Amino acid sequence: MPGIYIHIPFCKQACSYCNFHFSTLIKYREPVLRALAAEIHLRKNYLDEKGNVPQVSSIYFGGGTPSLLSGGELGKLLSDVYRDFRVAPDAEITLEANADDLDEKKFSELQAAGVNRLSIGVQSFFDEDLRLLKRIHSGDQAYRAVAGALAAGFENLSVDLIYGIPSLSHERWEQNLMKVISLGIPHLSCYALTVEPKTELSYRVKKNKAELPGDEHTAQQFTMLMQLAKEKKYLHYEISNFCLEGHYARHNSSYWKREHYLGIGPSAHSYNGRSRQWNVAGNMTYVRSIEKGIIPCEKEELTSRQKYNEYIMTSLRTMWGCSPAFIRENYGSNIFNTFIAEVKKISGSGMLSEKDDTFFLTEKGKLFADKIISDLFQLHEN
Repeated sequence: MPGIYIHIPFCKQACSYCNFHFSTLIKYREPVLRALAAEIHLRKNYLDEKGNVPQVSSIYFGGGTPSLLSGGELGKLLSDVYRDFRVAPDAEITLEANADDLDEKKFSELQAAGVNRLSIGVQSFFDEDLRLLKRIHSGDQAYRAVAGALAAGFENLSVDLIYGIPSLSHERWEQNLMKVISLGIPHLSCYALTVEPKTELSYRVKKNKAELPGDEHTAQQFTMLMQLAKEKKYLHYEISNFCLEGHYARHNSSYWKREHYLGIGPSAHSYNGRSRQWNVAGNMTYVRSIEKGIIPCEKEELTSRQKYNEYIMTSLRTMWGCSPAFIRENYGSNIFNTFIAEVKKISGSGMLSEKDDTFFLTEKGKLFADKIISDLFQLHEN
């Protein structure tokens, strides 16, 4: 079922590695919130399918730092969504949260607003790592936030961790993972630290003021992650995501399964199966346009080649795999034949496995996922 993403474009400070759209000018919070509410109403028909409004199964507050908002502000935005969309009774309503925003009072506010799932950006439980990443919270604060969320009744809980940090040894990486696992956290998202353009980390690397570990070091930490997750009965259902049985993230899973979704807010993306569109990444430009009743976005109609490439990119990253039969049925024989020819080149490498006419990345293949996926892309229209 479709989902709704709401981008909250504010942060207290910039993390050194982040290139998502945000602003530290919190004084523009009120006009942006009014614009978000207005866009929800303006786009109430986006998810319509031939006049039938589908049920929304997930609502996701991302950012930025959505936990900067009060329970009242979040509740107002949720009431706007419920006003204009059919929301499933058991909808997953997720809020990305920073550890420094969370305490007993905040947990109560979030629950009263209707939030039933938290995704806590821990990144590391070690202060040295957090200082390098320019996170505001401390390691102790992160642990208390996660434990406090569980105590407050947030059973549907996810934690973000980062590996490949210059100061993160293999021993510390294992300790980070075991802290989360020992708490019984049902969902875990783990990402390799990458140098994104126009970030402080990028600047520091270019000026030789910071040096990331080599690929082999980072790959070893990813391998440790896969092995420990398997040992502790976590399903590796997507390259960066692990969960206990029954705790898949609906929002994330719908993206990888190419479900339709509506993105609200500056820089937010939307997808309806035929096209993609993305809002302008500028808070006040976004606000002024919405005030005129205009959605400030660019739009791209997807060709068969683009749809195929997106299918390869999303399906091969998951435990559900990539189906040749689906490719033949949906993208035609020319694309199918090229796909099969490329798969044959890879099949002897031990990076792909096949079961029930579906291809999957092996653990070895997951280390080279981006390369394998790019090799299977179609570069030209047939």
